[in-house]
Amino acid sequence: MQKNLEEFEKRGVKLVAVSVDPPEVNREHTAKQGYTYIFLSDEKAEVIRRYDLLHEKGGPGGDIARPAEFLIDASGTIRWVNLTEDYRVRARPEELLKVIDALKPATP
Repeated sequence: MQKNLEEFEKRGVKLVAVSVDPPEVNREHTAKQGYTYIFLSDEKAEVIRRYDLLHEKGGPGGDIARPAEFLIDASGTIRWVNLTEDYRVRARPEELLKVIDALKPATP
């Protein structure tokens, strides 16, 4: 996603990642990978549960979030969802950009 960040920003899309990892783990991960978009920590999995994404005992340390991508508009309406059971299977940036373009209202 990082490599395509400029294309997301051109479309008015803000990338946000959410994980059960504590903030210090997210900081280390983003620094190591060079990510500049927002990573949020949901250590109690409150948001993860709200979106029905909890994978109980799915990680070495316990519960983790199922892999998912959401496109949520400014009003908070979920416009598109991609859910998988395998953490290695994610929506590709090119796919997300196509979906975003398809969701944009046509201009007269």
